[in-house]
Amino acid sequence: MDRRIFLKKSAFTAAAPFVPGAFLAHGNKVHLTILHTNDMHSRIEPIPDDGRRYAGMGGMAGRAALISRIRAEEENVLLLDAGDVFQGTPYFNFFGGELEFKLMSEMKYDAATLGNHDFDNGIAGLYKMLPHARFPFLCANYDFSGNVLKGRFQPFQIFRKGPLKIGVFGLGIELKGLVNEKLFKGTKYNDPIAIAKEMVQELELKKCDLIVCLSHLGYKYNGKKVSDHTLAEKVNGIDLIIGGHTHTFLDMPVLRKNKDGHETIINQVGWAGIKLGRIDYVFDRKKSKVIKKSEPISIS
Repeated sequence: MDRRIFLKKSAFTAAAPFVPGAFLAHGNKVHLTILHTNDMHSRIEPIPDDGRRYAGMGGMAGRAALISRIRAEEENVLLLDAGDVFQGTPYFNFFGGELEFKLMSEMKYDAATLGNHDFDNGIAGLYKMLPHARFPFLCANYDFSGNVLKGRFQPFQIFRKGPLKIGVFGLGIELKGLVNEKLFKGTKYNDPIAIAKEMVQELELKKCDLIVCLSHLGYKYNGKKVSDHTLAEKVNGIDLIIGGHTHTFLDMPVLRKNKDGHETIINQVGWAGIKLGRIDYVFDRKKSKVIKKSEPISIS
């Protein structure tokens, strides 16, 4: 769908709030703010200010301050990550992911999913780092029953924010061809489309008001490789896909409508923690939802 049509159809703006109607009268609305990152790639400090692209941007300290400010302003905030926390700076080479997980824990991430680079130190390396993460990793389509990661991940989790129930599940990309097979030995990849349908059914039965997928499948491809666009088109019931892997900078989320008429929002904010994604929902007392605003916030 053309983005201009999306803007027109959803009354969706990057800065000015949209007033969705009479139900916003006092006492009849609930606000939900979803903050998200993807493909941080061990970028603890800002990108060096040496003339390269995105110089001086990113960094965990700046992100932490921004998240703290938003939490002080908003009552219901959910903070999520779409994978590839590891690999990209010497911090990972020296500490193996410990610092990344500790800092994300300090920022009080609610959940994350796994990216292919999170296996760069192998199953054993990931297993060793997990105690430093005080937040759950959600991954529904990796079967770890053949290695030490068995039982360490949940397929989904339901978060309560005020009166709302937000169901979040995770999907990982096929590791074969991206990661040395000895690094993910004993991990079985299951079809993300089939698994996503199961997750939506489960979360609908649990009466979730919003269903979110943390996806490390990638934004869009030429060909048959499964992407976030494929997921939106083939799986009915996902409200929001927070994506990763392809390092795609979106100025605003993209809307996809499947053959059944269900509309799914897709968003991704590039890489290296340069931007923090933000999507604000407003729910009426019947828990019908609209997007109030969305903006990728640069961290500098």
